Amino acid sequence: MIFHQGFLFDKMDEIKAELKKSNSIVITTHKSPDGDAIGSSLALYHFLKKEGKDVTVVVPDAFPDFLNWMDGCDKIVYYDTQTKLANEIIGKSEVIFSLDYNSLTRISDLRNPIEKSNATKIVIDHHQDPKDFANHYFVDTNSCSTCQLIYEFIEKLEGLDKIDKAIGECIYCGIMTDTGSFRYPSTTSKTHQIIAHLIDLGVENSKIHQAVYDNSSEHRLRLLGYALTKKMVVLSEHKAAYISLSEEELKRFSFKIGDVEGLVNYALSINGIKFAALIIEKEDMISLSLRSKGDFYVNKIANNHFNGGGHIYAAGGMLETSLEEAIIRLETVMKTNI
Repeated sequence: MIFHQGFLFDKMDEIKAELKKSNSIVITTHKSPDGDAIGSSLALYHFLKKEGKDVTVVVPDAFPDFLNWMDGCDKIVYYDTQTKLANEIIGKSEVIFSLDYNSLTRISDLRNPIEKSNATKIVIDHHQDPKDFANHYFVDTNSCSTCQLIYEFIEKLEGLDKIDKAIGECIYCGIMTDTGSFRYPSTTSKTHQIIAHLIDLGVENSKIHQAVYDNSSEHRLRLLGYALTKKMVVLSEHKAAYISLSEEELKRFSFKIGDVEGLVNYALSINGIKFAALIIEKEDMISLSLRSKGDFYVNKIANNHFNGGGHIYAAGGMLETSLEEAIIRLETVMKTNI
């Protein structure tokens, strides 16, 4: 694979030919799907359905309730709880789309049937360092979101006239969430042009913001307050800050998937902080969310120290250690890398 300024676009005529001759299509995305993952998957799902295709979205596991309003959520197949059904669907597929992930390690056990499948595999993604596991790539590491790439992919297929309000809402949600409501540096004039088109199609931007950001439970807000007042550690001299939460603490606040979404950004918002992290203790591992700004990039930190990766300003990782050991390792990295 050869990149040119972050681009890796295979010949669209070959992709068009594959889609034209294929009927059974599976769309996959990464573990713990976020707004961009679900938004891009459902946007492509609705578009391909309009093309007369038999399409199924298969995700590794569950996603936050505040994304459940998108049209088509009730049709999604969950690999961790519907394994037999998912394997049957994948086994019959002719084309498999890999959306919003750059490596099969990002999809947990879902990688097994994907690796075994003889289907044509197409990657649409914006993460750094894509791995060589597919037949075709539509990748732009400079893009703000996979949802923006889905819009551009449909544009390349000369199908913009098929984008309706339902597809537009999915694309809007993914762009909105992956750009931090359009405030990250990856937001470009092209991004705003796409958003303008979606609003012209009837997408109600304020309702999507409310559905995603103004839909918290009381438990989630109390967890937020506890994390900020009791668990946030600020290393001012190292321009770093982090929040750690144990499995017991999460249970105390009736934790649900999505309750810590965006929590790491509060630590990054402190004046003078360039590097922030959220450490979460899970049943079988420690999960880390890393964020940065300015001239400090966390994708290499995630890759070099935490078995992860991602974007230059937003990355993730994992450790198979105790929470205490993970905190010590993180503090060491923070004190020696800024």
